[in-house]
Amino acid sequence: LDKMEAIRGCRVNLSQEEFVRQVNEQGIAVIGQTSDLVPADRKLYALRDATGTVDNIPLIASSIMSKKLAVKNDVLVLDVKFGKGAFMKSLDEARDLARAMVDIGEGMGLRTAALLTDMNQPLGSAVGNSLEVAEAIQCLKGEGPPDLEELALTIGAEHLCMGGLCSNQAEARGMLRARIDSGEAHEKFVQFITAQGGSAEALEDLPMAPHQVDFASPGAGHLKEIDCLAIGHAAMLLGAGRETKESTIDLSVGLEMCCSIGDRIETGQPLLRLHYGDESRREQAEQALSPAFTFSDEEQTRTPVVHEVVRAEAHR
Repeated sequence: LDKMEAIRGCRVNLSQEEFVRQVNEQGIAVIGQTSDLVPADRKLYALRDATGTVDNIPLIASSIMSKKLAVKNDVLVLDVKFGKGAFMKSLDEARDLARAMVDIGEGMGLRTAALLTDMNQPLGSAVGNSLEVAEAIQCLKGEGPPDLEELALTIGAEHLCMGGLCSNQAEARGMLRARIDSGEAHEKFVQFITAQGGSAEALEDLPMAPHQVDFASPGAGHLKEIDCLAIGHAAMLLGAGRETKESTIDLSVGLEMCCSIGDRIETGQPLLRLHYGDESRREQAEQALSPAFTFSDEEQTRTPVVHEVVRAEAHR
């Protein structure tokens, strides 16, 4: 929702009537939670918070699926992330959560699948609200980072196959690629944003931080690890995320990655670029970034974005 609101004029506080009408007219809509919309999720989260069971997998699954099932759709594809930058730290934990949610969906008559995706390394290059919107636009034009494009195509292809529009992944990915190459994907995004109150002009005029500075590598070698939690913490310190529920977000600030796991890095080479507005926040963010990068003398291989897909028939 924060990313949507980085687009001038874009609204996420739609009424239920507006939401339903937009889905019927545009085929796509995004709405924020209200007191009347999916109240079960609010109650489940309050229960987890009050009882110290925020990390309880059955309650997490119930909370998430209460929102998904409220839509009464035919097909659901979930993206379950794991790693240092995710809530589920291990692949096994993410798999357990994915299986629980797939079982809930299938038990309610909803065809459900879940992708297990890697957050031990940043996805794409952008971290921050307007920066990520700009990156998504580039992806829809076929000019985005390969890993982000791969995840989007995998999720989209899974939808098309489960929905019966394609018979296999190759056909589905070909259909999606054709929509990107023709400009249809980007055109649809502009229609969607316009329906939510934004405009094509707003997409060309996203909030920009007044200052940029490179964060230089303190060491040399093959980049072995990037601590996504530290990256996210640094972005929060810049103002891209909330320290408390009452915090105000700066939609323009964030980080832009200049490297990937496996790259050969020299001392002093830029690892990322900070987009910031406040010098003291920049200093705090740089301190948080200092331990975020680990180097090795040995060559490193970047792991795939999508590790596996959990489907109902695959684990019963």
